[in-house]
Amino acid sequence: MLTKTSVSHDQLAAIVAPLGEAVRAEALSGGMFASVFAVDLAPRPDGCGPDGVPARVVVKVTGADTSRLLRYEHGILTTEDAAYRAAHAAGLPVPRVLHADLTRAHVDGDALVVTFLDGALWSGRELDAAATAVVRRGLGSFMACLHGITGDRFGYPARASDLAAATWPDAFARMVGAVLDDARRWGVELPEARVYDAVARHRDLLARVTVPRLVHADLWPGNVLLGRADDGPGSADDADDLAIVGVLDAERSLWGDPLFELAGADQLGAGAVDPDLLAGYAAAGRAPGLEPGPELGLGDGTPGSGDPGAWTRLSLYRAYLACLLVVEVVPRAYEGDWVEGYAATARANLGRMLDALGA
Repeated sequence: MLTKTSVSHDQLAAIVAPLGEAVRAEALSGGMFASVFAVDLAPRPDGCGPDGVPARVVVKVTGADTSRLLRYEHGILTTEDAAYRAAHAAGLPVPRVLHADLTRAHVDGDALVVTFLDGALWSGRELDAAATAVVRRGLGSFMACLHGITGDRFGYPARASDLAAATWPDAFARMVGAVLDDARRWGVELPEARVYDAVARHRDLLARVTVPRLVHADLWPGNVLLGRADDGPGSADDADDLAIVGVLDAERSLWGDPLFELAGADQLGAGAVDPDLLAGYAAAGRAPGLEPGPELGLGDGTPGSGDPGAWTRLSLYRAYLACLLVVEVVPRAYEGDWVEGYAATARANLGRMLDALGA
C-alpha cells in the first residue's frame, strides 16, 4: 500500500531504545495502512525492562507524508495512542502503550510502541455457529464497556485533527464535510448534495447524543484476538471457553455516538444488526461493577424494531463510512480482484442509506 513506510532494523532499534535493546524484528501482516513490526528485546536479569516492559513489543509506524491520507487520518497514530491509554486504564483487553515517538528523529513518520498481545485473530479461525455466537456476545460486552469511557469533546482525537467539536452534530458535520472534500480532491464522484442534505435533515436526532463516548469504530474480526476464557491466550475447542483476549488497531477511534460502533464493526453491512452482539451489549449493562454505555435502542436488531431515531442515526453513520470506503480506494491504490466488488458494495450501501434517510 502506498501509505506504508519502509523501516529498517536499525530504525526500529532506535525507536525502542528507551525500552531496551532490539535483538530481532519481523514485519506483521494484515494491516492496510501502517507498517507494523514485532520486536524482541534483549532479556534482562529480572526478565523485564523498565516499568515492566515485556520481552516482545509491537511497533507501528505511520509515514510523515500526508499526500495520500484522508483528512481524518492526519495524526492518526495519536488517535490510537489516546484510545489505547483510555481503554487500558479502564481495564479493557487492549495493548498497553509503552512509548510514543513523534520526533521523527529515527524514521520519517510517527511511531507507537505497545505490548504484544498473544492470541489468535478471529478472522483467521473457522468457528461454528455456537462459537461465533459466543464471540459475538463477547464483542458486544466489550463494546458496552468501551462506551462507558467518556470524554469532553466529540470527534476524532488526533492532535492534528480539526474534525472535533463541542457537540456531536457539529463534529459529525465536520467529519462528513472532510470526506466529501477528500472525494473532490481525488476525483471520486459522490452524491454530495444528498449526503449534506441527510446530515442537515437529521441534525436534531444527532443532537440527542450529548455525552462523548469512546468508539473503536473498526471492530471487525481482523482486529479481535481470541483465546481461552480460563487459561488466557491460546486455542480453544469448546465454544464456551472462547473469549476475546485482545482488541487491536484503534486508529479509527473517535468520541461520539455508541451506535457508530455497529457501523464500524460491519462496514459493508446495511441491514439487520447481529442479535448476539446486542445481547452481549445488554448483558454487560446488567453486570455489577461495570459502567457500560447507554441502551442502543435497536430492539432485536431487525430494522423497524426499537427506536426509529436510533436506526436513522445508524443509517447516517453507515452512509459516512460508505463514503470513506469508496474514496480511500483511490489514494491507497488498492489492487486485486476484490476491489471492484468492495467499492460497488459500498456505493450501493450509500445509495440505500440515503434513500432510507429521505435525502
